Amino acid sequence: MSFTHKFDPTSLREYDIRGIVGKTLHPEDAFAIGRTFGSIVARKGGRTVVIGYDGRLSSPSLEDALVKGALASGVEVVRVGRGPTPMLYFASVTLKADGAIMVTGSHNPPNYNGFKMMLSGKPFFGEQIKELGALSAAGDVVPEAEGTVRSIDIKDDYIARLIQDWDGGTRKLKVVWDNGNSVAGEVLAELVKKIPGEHTILNGEIDGTFPAHHPDPTVAKNLEQLIAKVGETHADIGIAFDGDADRIGVVDDKGQILWGDQILVILARDVLRERPGATIIADVKASQVLFDEIAKAGGTPLMWRTGHSLIKSKMAETASPLAGEMSGHIFFADKWYGFDDALYAAIRLLGIVARLDVPLSAVRDALPETISTPELRFDCDDTRKFAVIEEVAARLKESGADVSLIDGVRVNTKDGWWLLRASNTQAVLVARAEGNTEAGLEHLKSALTEQLEKSGIAAPDFSGDNAGH
Repeated sequence: MSFTHKFDPTSLREYDIRGIVGKTLHPEDAFAIGRTFGSIVARKGGRTVVIGYDGRLSSPSLEDALVKGALASGVEVVRVGRGPTPMLYFASVTLKADGAIMVTGSHNPPNYNGFKMMLSGKPFFGEQIKELGALSAAGDVVPEAEGTVRSIDIKDDYIARLIQDWDGGTRKLKVVWDNGNSVAGEVLAELVKKIPGEHTILNGEIDGTFPAHHPDPTVAKNLEQLIAKVGETHADIGIAFDGDADRIGVVDDKGQILWGDQILVILARDVLRERPGATIIADVKASQVLFDEIAKAGGTPLMWRTGHSLIKSKMAETASPLAGEMSGHIFFADKWYGFDDALYAAIRLLGIVARLDVPLSAVRDALPETISTPELRFDCDDTRKFAVIEEVAARLKESGADVSLIDGVRVNTKDGWWLLRASNTQAVLVARAEGNTEAGLEHLKSALTEQLEKSGIAAPDFSGDNAGH
């Protein structure tokens, strides 16, 4: 039986394949991913593909079609069932699988779903995803064959491995967890039994409609329930997950949010005690405070491009033990496997908090204060967004500005810094500015607005958006 399949072009993203179920994403797409990815694995001499899925309502049917497609490529499919994306990564690494596919809509609304992939233990992204689309459209797959399938339950092994690196001793912390109805629910319920202390779990039930709030812990309003419970229970810390538990949100004992870069400061100081001089990576959206604090703690800070696949690849290249993104992806290669895992990051963070002789809020409050805009995303046509960045970069270079072009343009001035980059996944430009003072931030916003206007783009609305950080 001949095979060809064309994907909706909007579903083939930089880091994953993702779309709206029933509109841009269907079970036929899942079958085609299995069929084509299975062929890629087979042509590389591989044999095993591990498959898992998240708690969304559409995930079981997509997983079923995905498995059928992979089997038609003659590979051995290992089904690990429903669980966090990091649990699939764990299965892939520990089973030494040749490929892995996770059915997940991550932090997107309930009507979305998608697929994250690994090939030969590395992220499968960018040009590889484009190639998968082209191979599928051309029907360029291995001849149809009958693969084999088996199901395994890896949850207990995963939980045991998570808890292996607990280093907080016997201190009994008071912890509030907001599972956010994410797919981590079952794992989390077992995990907390093994950590000393008093644990309160909010929204523990896995529910793909996300009835409590949107499953994105980097948005302040999604943390309101957690903040309230931390206050009510006088907890030491609150921890939240996104829909597939590869991103973490944290609030301290005062209910203050710790953003991705602030979490990374605390983790980096701990890792650097045992690994002085190590390279710690953060994305281009992170605060200058983070890079300064890594250097102060004896580390080598490295600013890199946004995107979990890009960060993982850079970690492997630089032998970095720790990396993070503002989006709440935290990657440990110190004692762990180099992939982003919110449950593992939580274990390591709780260990640090248990060893502190002051509250977590005291550590957060001691960080240098800056004033920043949140991440501002505004529409810009896919055909125009990268050209705008090139135009701005050319003007800045001509003016002699102190500019980094690692990912978009990041401009350093005496007032702080501002960033403008094109999203890899949406038709938007992304801007952020961080000033040392209110007046400094205004200068930065003006400079950013001026550059946008010179390229014929209306500046985003900055009004009332400043946040202490």
